[in-house]
Amino acid sequence: MTQRWIGACLLAAAVCATGGSAGRLAAEGPANVGHADTGRQPLGEPYELGGKRLVFTTWQYVRPGEFAWVDEHGQGVSVSGNQGPTEARFRRGNHPFGIRLAARPAVREGPIFRRDDLPPGTAGGVAITTLLKDADVYKAWGFETIGRDRHLVYHESADGRAWRRRDVRFEVDGDPQAHINFGEGTVFIDPSAPAEERYKLVTLESFSREDSEAFRQRAPDRWEPLAWREDVGAAFHIRGLTSPDGFRWNRLAEPLSVEHSDTQITAYYDVRLRRYVIYTRCWMIEPRAVNAPAGGAAFYNVGRRSIGRTESPDFRSFPVSRPILVPGADMAPSDVLYTNGRTTIPGAPWSHVMFPSVWHQGDDSTTIVMASSHDGFVWSCLPDREVFRTAPFGTWDGGCVFARPNLVELPDGSFALPYTGYDVPHKYPRGQFRFATGYMVWPRGRLVALEAQGLGEFSTVAFLAPGRRMLVNADILRAGRLAVEVADLNGQPLPGRSFAEADDLFGDLFRAPVTWKGQSDLGIEPGTPIMLRFRLDRASLFAIDFE
Repeated sequence: MTQRWIGACLLAAAVCATGGSAGRLAAEGPANVGHADTGRQPLGEPYELGGKRLVFTTWQYVRPGEFAWVDEHGQGVSVSGNQGPTEARFRRGNHPFGIRLAARPAVREGPIFRRDDLPPGTAGGVAITTLLKDADVYKAWGFETIGRDRHLVYHESADGRAWRRRDVRFEVDGDPQAHINFGEGTVFIDPSAPAEERYKLVTLESFSREDSEAFRQRAPDRWEPLAWREDVGAAFHIRGLTSPDGFRWNRLAEPLSVEHSDTQITAYYDVRLRRYVIYTRCWMIEPRAVNAPAGGAAFYNVGRRSIGRTESPDFRSFPVSRPILVPGADMAPSDVLYTNGRTTIPGAPWSHVMFPSVWHQGDDSTTIVMASSHDGFVWSCLPDREVFRTAPFGTWDGGCVFARPNLVELPDGSFALPYTGYDVPHKYPRGQFRFATGYMVWPRGRLVALEAQGLGEFSTVAFLAPGRRMLVNADILRAGRLAVEVADLNGQPLPGRSFAEADDLFGDLFRAPVTWKGQSDLGIEPGTPIMLRFRLDRASLFAIDFE
């Protein structure tokens, strides 16, 4: 691309694939990205959780620990002391050890729509491109193919499993014949918008070279040359639409940005940044040499598909997105990141996760991996990141699979993420291909484990308690244990809530109360700053819920 790449192009997160570790580099980019109100709001403890669930998808909530070098009297002498090489002693506090984060694989479920329930003549199948839980209703937008035509569809469900197809009238600017691209586009609910724009859609559209050049003259920072595709004779751009109900859409007059984002585009409103964020298809590619002769392969034949991000305070215009996740050095040299699958953890809206589909071009196969972020900008891939694989060839999803937003919680506590499965590889001839929607399911919401295979300890950063009781989601061997201590903002154990009073937990526990001598009440009001300390032995911790 012609714009300068941010340092995050080489982000540790970039390694999303089959193994290895991810480092992190400081990234230049939009001011204060990921740090809401940095200039006005102090950073540090206590944190807010954003919801009533504490999860560990990054080290964001795990205290890194404190240390000091002390003299023979126990007084701190770090840096300023004059002790010799063997005279000072090392002291630790709240030191985490014996723990690791690990993504858990998903269970395959589906198709979630039976072919017998589809309209007559449905050829390819039904693809759900956006799944949302709005209050108590699960809502799904997508498309189906009948003959050679693609039709928009909308379904609702009370439990996320039994779906009812609703016969709704889709229209754009009052025209029911207008095209809406739900294939690359996704819907989101904007909590900051007036009622007439509560639903928003980001999608891919195209226009002529002339229109592209005219846009470039008006808004050069929102245009990139890769948008023009000589082979299709059109320039791609990201288009925004708004709606009061998710069916009657109004197209914004101008493209959000003109760039080559030719697959899944996801977006959301970040309540902490008070900005709109879009995730795109980007490219790991270098600028063409100055004064180079004509010729050479097209950019999409030499560039590597990657994941980009852009943000704006206004859902009318965005700068061109920049790569935040690129194929890493531990990936196969022909692997690329195809779709982003960005979403959040149910009940923990500030815990960002992503489910990129890795396209293995060496054999035209796919796998789905998992990345996480504390702010939606800086990403890293989790250990054991590969969470889903294409099924054996010959099954309905035995060709290729692509994750779709969003991760939702089902009534039994399971997490479900929709995906589109195809019966043939991605670039196989598509004359007779079939597709359907399935679920990637994590029973009991056990998506990422903070685990101790032996003895382990850690403390959380201080945060505002969102409730008076704690419920644990954990799997602990009978020979193991998990105990919790609750401390105040200064690290002093709350009366009656120390390790000395803690009741040991063991077994397969889902939303089990944490108790101290049989008492589950924390003895504090919601909103009080607390710090949690954990002692684990042969235990996997998935979440703490507050109520």
